[in-house]
Amino acid sequence: MILGGGPAGNVAATYAARLGAEVTVVERDVIGGAAHLWDCIPSKSMIATGGAMSFMRRSQGMGLEHESPTIDTDALTARIGRIKDNMSDNTTELLESQNVRLLRGSGRFTGPHTMEVTTHDAQDATNEASIEVVEFDAALVSTGSRPRIPAWCNPDGERILTTRDCYPPTVFPESVTVVGSGVTGVEFVHMFSSFGSEVTLVVSRQQVLPGKDPEVAAVLEQEFMDRGVKLLMGARAESIERVDADGEPDPSGDRVVVRCDDGRSVTSSHAVLAIGSIPNTTDIGLDAAGVAVNDWGYVDVNHHCVTNVDHIYAAGDIIGKLPLSSVASIQGRKVAEHAMGLHTRSHRHLDYDKAASAIFTEPEIADVGLAEAEAFASGRKIRVTKVPFSATAKAMINNDTRGFVKIISDPATGVILGGSIVGRHAAELISVIAVAVTAGLTVTDLVESILVHPALSEALAEAAE
Repeated sequence: MILGGGPAGNVAATYAARLGAEVTVVERDVIGGAAHLWDCIPSKSMIATGGAMSFMRRSQGMGLEHESPTIDTDALTARIGRIKDNMSDNTTELLESQNVRLLRGSGRFTGPHTMEVTTHDAQDATNEASIEVVEFDAALVSTGSRPRIPAWCNPDGERILTTRDCYPPTVFPESVTVVGSGVTGVEFVHMFSSFGSEVTLVVSRQQVLPGKDPEVAAVLEQEFMDRGVKLLMGARAESIERVDADGEPDPSGDRVVVRCDDGRSVTSSHAVLAIGSIPNTTDIGLDAAGVAVNDWGYVDVNHHCVTNVDHIYAAGDIIGKLPLSSVASIQGRKVAEHAMGLHTRSHRHLDYDKAASAIFTEPEIADVGLAEAEAFASGRKIRVTKVPFSATAKAMINNDTRGFVKIISDPATGVILGGSIVGRHAAELISVIAVAVTAGLTVTDLVESILVHPALSEALAEAAE
């Protein structure tokens, strides 16, 4: 039994079915996952369009003449819709091809081995919901997350927005204030600035992307300032409200004012909350199943994704590890293997410290493994090597020399411990370092690999020297 048809649930369902299990998936919103198809994929689609616009603006340096690009809102909306629909349809077809039973509705545990599923039959002329009780031997909870909304803000979906309210785009803001400088926040800054909006970013700390490599953050901050983005550093938002032309509170006003705890404020046509997410662990009967939830609303699990109830698993955003679709997918596979008894064979446990991640700004940012700041903070001896893309032929050919490759290795053994990449196609290039970190490869292994020339990947070998 799987509650939630996102990346974790879908992969678990597919693998378990292939191994001979009878699988039922319950999904309330969309097959493929709401956070995945309503947040991640639409935002990356819009970012890709914004990136294309930015590239066209830079193309004069490549010997081209061009006119400034314009946005066709209807076409962009249709494009996002097609991508979401295709991905959902493909996932549905895959599950059905494995004889996975799909129930469209809401699930709620009624006991350790039973779930009540409220579904709606589209063929029912009475338009009434139906309730089915499903028994199971093992269950996976992968209900995902939703945008966090603080008590001091009331999003209206018009001017005061959560990230999920931003697509498909009905209008591109004249000006927008983004609250939150984590991964989601900076991606939205990039997106809106690419589309020509006047953007202000409220940064609660002294750098964007807190916890990331300061050199990485510095490159992104400089890029934002070059675009005209206003950065409010060290400012924590404490209220957001709509106002009229005179600045007076007005629920129907066409301006939004964001006030910060240090007395600063910024007025714009729209504001976007990008301050994280909360797990969807309420109202699904976890208490009835005996599954414990911690003080933050997450479900604690062991390295097999097993909860405190030995036949009930949890994966994805609700366990509070790394809220990445790639991580959720791997967790889903591990759940299926464990539930079907394959964990007794030789296998590799999930190591979240070796998970690669990317931020789809311009330039892109990606990292994996041990971070330089983390190593220094712990007193660990490391070797840090860095090569700018400006020294790479392919970067010059692309007319985009921003960024660098940084590799962290063990000075005694040469084993690659981590790396960071800032620049074009960083999300793709980091995969090479991720494989090296996971497989325990050395800098020599990378240096002696014969790579393509000219290619951005050459910077990886150069950084390993």
